[in-house]
Amino acid sequence: MNRRGVQRFRQALISTVGSVKIKLVLGFCIGFTLIALAGRASGFMGWTSHSTSLERYSGSSKGYAIVMNTWKRYDLLKQSISHYSRCPRLDSIHIVWSEPSPPSDSLKKFLYHIIELNTRDGRRVKLKFDINKEDSLNNRFKEIPDLETDAVFSIDDDVIFPCSSVEFAFDVWQSASDTMVGFVPRMHWVDSMNGHMDHYIYGGWWSVWWTGTYSMVLSKAAFFHKKYLKVYTNEMPASIKDFITKNRNCEDIAMSFLVANVTGAPPIWVKGKIFEIGSTGISSVGGHTEKRTHCVDRFASEFGRMPLVPTSVKAVDSRNIWFW
Repeated sequence: MNRRGVQRFRQALISTVGSVKIKLVLGFCIGFTLIALAGRASGFMGWTSHSTSLERYSGSSKGYAIVMNTWKRYDLLKQSISHYSRCPRLDSIHIVWSEPSPPSDSLKKFLYHIIELNTRDGRRVKLKFDINKEDSLNNRFKEIPDLETDAVFSIDDDVIFPCSSVEFAFDVWQSASDTMVGFVPRMHWVDSMNGHMDHYIYGGWWSVWWTGTYSMVLSKAAFFHKKYLKVYTNEMPASIKDFITKNRNCEDIAMSFLVANVTGAPPIWVKGKIFEIGSTGISSVGGHTEKRTHCVDRFASEFGRMPLVPTSVKAVDSRNIWFW
């Protein structure tokens, strides 16, 4: 073979190898993208499924109880109970009922039937309506004498989290069972702009997002120890409970104050996908932030100090994401 032929052969070989490399890189990129999309799609497929890797906990004798607040939203209540009754380590569901009329027989029959259908794997999930004579947001934190688990997952009837997220949050709570562990962070800060070092401002989600700091997790989706129900019932100042009943707001802030006052520690925010199945709540009403700011100020005055502790720590389940 002459020199020119050798050069042509080398050029063809280099071109072929380069083409193969490019195809390998493209193939890797396409495969990576497909895997990522498949993982993302599984999350969007719906919140009714849970990770099979969590099924090993289904026989655990020590689980958690759900305390669900509801008010005349029976379709949402049915959806929520239908979903959460599938969670592996759920022990019981307590529905906080503050309506003037007791739950109908048809509603109870439907919910008991749903739980029976969803627990045919050998689990036994107990369902109980905690009937209250007075309509007050304080009812969601009333002591439950027959509660068998230490862990309480406080949740609203219009908020859904995948069972895998709830189970992960339960694991996080078990590592710090005296604090609150939840999915919805909020913050406070001193009103230093106006020179009021003893006054505070309430910060919503966008404040948390901007600063990366929080000092509360809302009880619309949070774990805490059952002992705090007893403390709230028996030791929360009556003036605070009366204020909450009158204004129909801020019971979640009051619980955050109570737990922080006992522990001297911050809560723990757990990253999780949230599905809000309701329409709008009090947070969409005008003046919401101002009302919550007034609550933070008032409660700090009642407690005699500011017990809330800011933090920037977030718990993330690294098994379900690639970058964390």
